[in-house]
Amino acid sequence: MSVLKHLNPVGLGLRRDMLSEFCQQVPSDVGFMEVAPENWMTLGGKFGKQFASLTEKNQFVCHGLSLSIGSPDPLDIEFVKKVKAFLDTHNIIAYSEHLSYCSANGHLYDLMPIPFTQDAVKHVVQRIKQVQDIIERPLIIENVSYYAAPGQEMTELDFTLAVLEQADCQLLLDVNNIYVNSINHGYDAKAFLNAMPTERIAYGHIAGHYEEAADLMVDTHGADVIEPVWQLLDLAYQQHGLFPTLLERDFNIPATEMLCRELKKINSIQMQYK
Repeated sequence: MSVLKHLNPVGLGLRRDMLSEFCQQVPSDVGFMEVAPENWMTLGGKFGKQFASLTEKNQFVCHGLSLSIGSPDPLDIEFVKKVKAFLDTHNIIAYSEHLSYCSANGHLYDLMPIPFTQDAVKHVVQRIKQVQDIIERPLIIENVSYYAAPGQEMTELDFTLAVLEQADCQLLLDVNNIYVNSINHGYDAKAFLNAMPTERIAYGHIAGHYEEAADLMVDTHGADVIEPVWQLLDLAYQQHGLFPTLLERDFNIPATEMLCRELKKINSIQMQYK
């Protein structure tokens, strides 16, 4: 059973620009919030106090950016310990990360695709278990968008399922990433979604993206969610039951009122299955 079974159903990624407004009042549509620990765990002074005031009164999860779970470099143990201290300080039960890597002899400043191979499965699984031992919590792994598959020996689906099964970890189901990848790599988004293990889904993400061309979508989190992605979210609830779902918006961030319209839409879809 998910460690997030008591999480409120609809969430929003908290960005720095929202901090002062949300300290005055968190919109009623926002049931929980998500932050990247890298962006918040060094904050002190006014921002640190504001953030602490929010975590004292609201449900939070963490979604990391730089764990680099698939990297060939040694795991950054000191970084993981700092993440654990941040989680402990703010009583945050859940820590998720991307099934990708962002370092190899230095930072790459992007989320790179892990080769879909059996050796990579073993490598990632061992590192997930190592992280979980340190943070004393499950590490929730997100299916990611990718634009190339170097050294591919397995499908994305088989690779993802193998990691989840062998690491015995939970899944952050990113619905937009499934849609983006299905266009870019020519597979059936519904079949991929249906194959995800229901019992491992901790929570979900939904976001907008940029259409570079008819056959090239770029996962930007900088636009409104489009109708095919909403339909895929609906299908996800049909197939897997309800799970907490969070809206990501990283730039071109509109007024809170506009974000709340999309949060209400998540809620309206969920209400059909309650």
